Amino acid sequence: MASGLLPLQGRHVAVTGAAGAFGSALLRRLHGQGAQLMALTSQPTAVELSDAMGQQIPLSSVCWCCGAEAALRDQLLAVDILVVNHGVNVHGDRSRAAVERSLEVNALSSWRLVELYLSLPDPAPDRPRRELWVNTSEAELMPAVSPLYEISKRLLGQLLSLRSLDQQGPQACRIRRLVLGPFRSALNPYGVMGADFVAGQVIAQVRRGVGLVIVTPNPLTYVLFPLAVLTRGLYFGLTSRSR
Repeated sequence: MASGLLPLQGRHVAVTGAAGAFGSALLRRLHGQGAQLMALTSQPTAVELSDAMGQQIPLSSVCWCCGAEAALRDQLLAVDILVVNHGVNVHGDRSRAAVERSLEVNALSSWRLVELYLSLPDPAPDRPRRELWVNTSEAELMPAVSPLYEISKRLLGQLLSLRSLDQQGPQACRIRRLVLGPFRSALNPYGVMGADFVAGQVIAQVRRGVGLVIVTPNPLTYVLFPLAVLTRGLYFGLTSRSR
């Protein structure tokens, strides 16, 4: 292992949206780093993954659904890193049902998981600092040709900025924001990047200590996102109080 890189060997990692393209690719990459894995899925069948050699990857698969985040508390007590990655894309649908579904899955469910994980007791002194990786997506700031996806991801991003203000100190949970551009998946079959490539870039940046992880072919995102996150954090810090 190169000096100074964040170790993932032996870390307990849970990933929501584990049955999706990015979720499964990230689990495979984490397995390659020696992490112990928990797949959180809303699918009725257990998540099963194989590595490049065709060998089954050891992981625990937990079925859950949006609205039942509190039921995951006991499982998350042993988790060192929680990756909040689940989402839905209704594309051009703007019906009432589509609004409710987009807000519930992309924003409110993710926010409840964030709050649940941040409310857990501090880890034991011999355990590493907890981490929370949240996939807000490039749609948090940039167009995604899906208005409700953009609205719900922007809400999640703003809530994450607000909550990040309270995570100070050496033992406080480290929050990392994943800003991912268009990759091929069930949500976006026309993505220009492969999910495995994106997962590899995420792991590489996280191991180097990056807090704002950006993977996209759009050069504007690398300029606009850090500025937006910085100014939003300053504004929220000046206009709100710590809990």
